[in-house]
Amino acid sequence: MNSSKHRWSVGALALAGFAAVAAPQSAFALDKVTFIADWFPEAEHGCYYQAKADGTYEKAGLDVEIRPGGPSINNAQLLATGAVDFALISSGFQMISYTKDKIPIVSVATLMQRHEQILMAHQSAGLKSLADMKGKPIMISAFSKQGFWAWLVAAFGFSDDQIRPYDFNLAPFIADKSVIVQGYVTSEPFAAAKAGADPQVFLLADSGYEDIGALIAVRKDWVTSKKDLVQRFVDSTIKGCYNFFNGDPKAAFALIKAQNAEMTDDQMKFTWDSLKKYKIFTSDETDKLGIGAATDEKWKSVWDIMVKSKINQDGEDYKAAYVKDFVNKKVGM
Repeated sequence: MNSSKHRWSVGALALAGFAAVAAPQSAFALDKVTFIADWFPEAEHGCYYQAKADGTYEKAGLDVEIRPGGPSINNAQLLATGAVDFALISSGFQMISYTKDKIPIVSVATLMQRHEQILMAHQSAGLKSLADMKGKPIMISAFSKQGFWAWLVAAFGFSDDQIRPYDFNLAPFIADKSVIVQGYVTSEPFAAAKAGADPQVFLLADSGYEDIGALIAVRKDWVTSKKDLVQRFVDSTIKGCYNFFNGDPKAAFALIKAQNAEMTDDQMKFTWDSLKKYKIFTSDETDKLGIGAATDEKWKSVWDIMVKSKINQDGEDYKAAYVKDFVNKKVGM
């Protein structure tokens, strides 16, 4: 599989070539809805595939078509134009950016309470913290300069002369033990270890990077006009998360592999373990309110990071990026 996951992607609306997961048979009419993920099928999407596999969606009266995302697919545009009913947005930064142009979508659940973004070094480099990376060569994508890199510059004094281009090929990192590379805690460490490296992982969230991820978004008018439908989808997905992380994920893995032939069992198991180990889906808020929790304090912290890192833009309104109507109900706990 491609270990990189450049999820803030824009481009064509074409969805050709992606097969939908077949809905189970039902004796009663189900509400058909389409959900588009933020990347090709992978274990990070286990909540949805679990809810599909174990009948949780069906029990809620839903026939959910799960569509893969990808680098040429603009989820926000597909959602805003009604081409899909629910979309996964990869970042709180991204969700807030849509408010500038008044794109009529809103987040209704925050599944990743901590962003999975990492910097990865070699153990032999002897780095102890992000601060130790100042002045060191770091491979990042061009896109990342307006995201986590801006935070690193503001928080740790990194400079652009440290940047080395990253085209999502780990070979230069494997070959040069002085180099650091961006990645996700669920992917690049697995690929690096498989290639014979001994990676050291620095999860940015552990050092104050307050972005969030895996946001379930809907069109703003659905918050009132389709309130029951949205609630059923959110509740069922949250239950899918609990079942996925607390039970046997094999059924979800099977559906993921059915849509993504490049996905392997060992990669998905590594991702599943990493999501739990680094508490990507859990937080103090979810311990009290349940998975998917959204709080004003959490969103304010995302906005504060954007402001301090100077990646916010005039006209953005973080309060317009989310609603709390459908979460914080202890569903599935």
